[in-house]
Amino acid sequence: MKRAKAPLLFPLLMALSLLSCSKHEAGKKMIFRYNQISGMETLDPAFAKSLAIMWGTHFLYNTLLEVDSGLNTVPSLATHWTLSPDGLDYTFHLRRDVYFHDNDAFPGGRGRRMTAADVVYSFNRLVDPATASAGAWIFNGRVRAQNPFEAPDDTTVLIHLREPFRPLPQILTMQYCSVVPHEVVAKWGKDFRNHPCGTGPFQFRYWDEGNMLVLHRNLHYWERDEAGARLPYLDAVQVSFNDTRAMEFLLFNQKKIDFINGIDGSMKDMVLTRKGTLRPEFAGRIRLEKQPYLYTEYLAFVIDSTNPAVKNNPVKLKKIRQAINYAIDREKIVTYFRNGVGVPATRGFVPLAMPGLGYAAFEGYRYDPAKALALLSEAGFPNGEGLPVITLTVPDVYVDICNFVASQLGEVGIRTQVQVMLMGLLRQMMTRSQLPFFKAGWVADYPDAETFLACFYSEFPAPPNYTRFRNPTFDRWYRQSLQAASDTQRYALYARMDSLVGSEAPVVPLYYDEMLHFTQKNITGLQSNALNIIDLRRVKKTD
Repeated sequence: MKRAKAPLLFPLLMALSLLSCSKHEAGKKMIFRYNQISGMETLDPAFAKSLAIMWGTHFLYNTLLEVDSGLNTVPSLATHWTLSPDGLDYTFHLRRDVYFHDNDAFPGGRGRRMTAADVVYSFNRLVDPATASAGAWIFNGRVRAQNPFEAPDDTTVLIHLREPFRPLPQILTMQYCSVVPHEVVAKWGKDFRNHPCGTGPFQFRYWDEGNMLVLHRNLHYWERDEAGARLPYLDAVQVSFNDTRAMEFLLFNQKKIDFINGIDGSMKDMVLTRKGTLRPEFAGRIRLEKQPYLYTEYLAFVIDSTNPAVKNNPVKLKKIRQAINYAIDREKIVTYFRNGVGVPATRGFVPLAMPGLGYAAFEGYRYDPAKALALLSEAGFPNGEGLPVITLTVPDVYVDICNFVASQLGEVGIRTQVQVMLMGLLRQMMTRSQLPFFKAGWVADYPDAETFLACFYSEFPAPPNYTRFRNPTFDRWYRQSLQAASDTQRYALYARMDSLVGSEAPVVPLYYDEMLHFTQKNITGLQSNALNIIDLRRVKKTD
């Protein structure tokens, strides 16, 4: 029987007792509070497939490398790394001053020093079928079959690849690659999910699932600030799990939580102007940070003409797909449906904030109904005459935007019917290539354009290649990019691939998303990056 969620008094009292401390002992504690609407399924980084789990594990664990606020891949547990001339062997050199959190699984309960053997164990655990990790794809098919991870000594880790893959350092920043101690995993088995132990800035203290999670400051954390003070500054992190945006914002407005990520669509007009700024009544009370997010909202076509669902559908024609791209006013979508949150996607599929894409030559598609009409005529359907009705399948949360898209397509003669479908069924049919025209979105797994361009590599299934795009030139450039001798060469190939995808138009990029981070005025030092990973190490909270 599922345990009832209603009786909250004991968990609340328990959490408060864990966080409390008499004034003569330590004075007032700095506790950072936020709410997690979607809940949190696990604190085992091997299953960090959602943003909620990524945040929780980011507080508790470290990876060899990490992504800073500027999307640079920088050292974390590793001090530096090298790559062999043939691109097959990465060597990582580790810090010597990193210790796991105290845990009963260690002799005397004291956390021991983290070594290279722990990294090898963590990576082997990730790819072990018995673990059934959602992140096994990181290494599967990329590392060599025998002994892909080695630790020749306590501070050196070797990763051996089957073939060159230059974005590997960026992939190693993902929370899946967090380093865990074998003793604690062995002690708890599958229950390691709610008995986490890492090397991160905060350590596990208490979790009443669905109600509250409490993390305490790791007093032995290895990082220090520029003045030599030990990080983090916060004494604790407290996570609640109220499951509605309205309740979350109410708690925030009452100063009962310190931070919220995003805002419910029903409340955006109350809080934000059309330009995506705070309305005057909120501007003096709270703080808003709007930053780029490596996420593209788009419409997609299945363009495999041998597919029965596409065989007689006009979306198989490139000029029709291009006409659809020109017929949509992305500026209006961002302004009127998003309250200025997001950037109109007029420069291709890869978000503008992605490193290395700043010089991309492809201009993408801007709103040009005349151009759309010209392309329709060239395709043999002047003013849309003789063009069959096209069905656009969407999840219910995007009905308003897609109805607007349908009306704009109708203005140039492209009759479009919007079909609403449950998200789960929509994903299934996308995977089976059963929907000729559908609404989708793609978020970066790591800060490298390969994570977006992989969506069009013909040797990949759906996902990520939901459009069933197949182009020999693109495939050749994609393979070359993975073996490019320098970032400059790789980025140039990325730009050419993004341009080629744009010209073939298997997708209709709508907008590149932005993050909305709301904080109370007494919170300082909160950092984040365009992957929407928040960093609490330097957060301070004043009275």
